[in-house]
Amino acid sequence: MTGPTRQVFKIAAIPGDGVGQEVVAAGRRVLDTVAAQSGRFAFQWTEFPWGCEHYEWTGRMMAADGLEALQAFDAIYFGAVGWPSVPDHISLWGLRLNITQNFDQWANVRPVKFLPGVLSPLRNADDHELDWVVVRENSEGEYAGLGGRNLSGRGPGNEVALQTALFTDKGCERIIRFAFDLARTRRVKRSPASPSPTPSSTEWCCGTRSLPGSPRTIPTWRTRACWWTR
Repeated sequence: MTGPTRQVFKIAAIPGDGVGQEVVAAGRRVLDTVAAQSGRFAFQWTEFPWGCEHYEWTGRMMAADGLEALQAFDAIYFGAVGWPSVPDHISLWGLRLNITQNFDQWANVRPVKFLPGVLSPLRNADDHELDWVVVRENSEGEYAGLGGRNLSGRGPGNEVALQTALFTDKGCERIIRFAFDLARTRRVKRSPASPSPTPSSTEWCCGTRSLPGSPRTIPTWRTRACWWTR
């Protein structure tokens, strides 16, 4: 009698540069341990040696057919990118942003919480438990890649660098909706002395606005020096 079939996830591992090599290696061990203990799924890893060292050998941050190769995977496990010998605009746009832009990976989700047995400079800041999720737009804004250097022909000291942040209606709506939908799934722990969150700010408001030509509404807010107390 055979056991239940395990679901196998194909993961592309890109350790990249610097600490990324250590983080990805350690993370893979953790994920494989979790999968083994579960018995219901497993990971099939394929590692790609892309990064600044690859650039110094080949003149490219990733293989010419790299994006096509990544399409065959369920997920990408990315470490870090950047090295002193390679200019930032080459390392960033040649690998990380090349991937996020072409696959439209627009939601950057970063859980932040205290873990048992792990020291943190924030642990003794107050007596509240730290459990946040930071949601950041990952494909627009400064990541749109609009700008560059100009007027270099005028000589040293006269060159101008420009960078334009791009925010589309679609891009703003989807990241705002994602963050609000995520917030609805999270349980808020409140202390007996403060039964409900209290907004404290010099300027704060939240509401909705209608989309032109559409019955839908999206959340809107305006804030300066805004925080929440519990």
